[in-house]
Order: sequence, then C-alpha cells, then structure tokens
Amino acid sequence: MRADNARSSHAAPGHDGQPDDATIIGLSLSDPEQFAVVFRRHAPAIQRYVIRRIGPEQSDDVVAETFLVAFRQRASFRDDGRDCLPWLYGIATNLVGRHWRTEVRQLRLLARTGADPVTEAFTDRVDAAVTAASAKARLGAALAGLPAGQRDALLLVAWAGLSYDRAAAALGVPLGTVQSRVSRARRLLRQQLADLDPANPGEDPACAAPLHILPARSPVQGDPR
Repeated sequence: MRADNARSSHAAPGHDGQPDDATIIGLSLSDPEQFAVVFRRHAPAIQRYVIRRIGPEQSDDVVAETFLVAFRQRASFRDDGRDCLPWLYGIATNLVGRHWRTEVRQLRLLARTGADPVTEAFTDRVDAAVTAASAKARLGAALAGLPAGQRDALLLVAWAGLSYDRAAAALGVPLGTVQSRVSRARRLLRQQLADLDPANPGEDPACAAPLHILPARSPVQGDPR
C-alpha cells in the first residue's frame, strides 16, 4: 500500500473529487469505518452481477459476504491505479462458485422462462429480430452448459464489463488464460446460438455473434471499465 500522503491528492474519476479506492482502503486500516465508502461505491454493481449469476434469493448474503471478505483482506489489496472492482468481482466470483448448484438452477430457469432477474443489457438489441424472452432462454441454456471456468471469465467480461486484463486480475490467473477461456466460451455459444442472428445469414457459426450478446470486439487491455 502506498503511503497516504503520496496519494492524498489523487482521486478516482467518477467520484466527484473524492479519494480513490486505494486511498480509502488504506485509510480504513486505521479507521475501519472508512471502508463503508467502498461499499457505497461498488455494492450496486456487485449486487447486479451476483443476482444475474445466482438469482435474487441468496444474492444479499453473497454480496454481504463479499464485502466482509474484502474488509478482512483489505491489507492485502494491491493498487493498480484504478478502482478496486476487479478485486471485489474476484471475491464475489469465488463465493458464487460455492453456489454453483444455485447458479445452474438460475440459468435453467432463464432457459425455461426467459425471465432475467436483472434488466437484460442486450434486450434492446434483439427485440427487432426475435423476442427477448426467447433469446434469453436460449442464452441461459447455453451458459448453463459451459465449464465453470469459462463461464466465470466470460461473464466477468460480458456482464461485469471488465477488460481482459482486469478479469484476469479478478480471477487471479494470467491474461492469456482469460483470453483463452473467453474465446472458447464464445465459440461454444456462437455454435449454439448462431441461428438467432438474422444479421449474419449463412455465416460460419463459429464466427457469428448471435444476438450480439458477446462484444464483436474484445475489450481493450487496460480499458478502465
């Protein structure tokens, strides 16, 4: 952790000039109440991610445990000059892994009903071609069939909006591992969902991006999202 006086004037973009996450976490080592700022900043994003992974019933417990674990481990936080979301997403993803049966049930529910517990980020892109419920149902079934490691990497990129390097930091694996897992996951999903992409008739299913549920362009390394 850098000395407080070395970072006291640095503020993370988007926090209205307030101290950045690393500064707040550093201050919380001597003043634990400061950690509440981290919770207020990032709990909504973590909540949305967890709900989409395992549904709303157990999400509050997982989100609360995420920040409890983060609080207990805050002395080990390593500042990369940006916000601490990858660190929090990594903790949340590990906790979601303990609820893998719940996640599979949630994805199967999505497959049966098309009912996404969080407003679907891609809905407005698919309504003109097929019903959103049908698209989400197919997506849920396809996601449920992915290996857990590929699903974690893919959803940190596609649902949490992390760049590859930040997803790697969240998962504690090399950048190349995340790139490989996401590539394999996308290939599997495209093979299963390519028929739902009317914009690419006759295109090789391994290359098509069905419903644009996955970015056609990979997030740029170092993208601060």
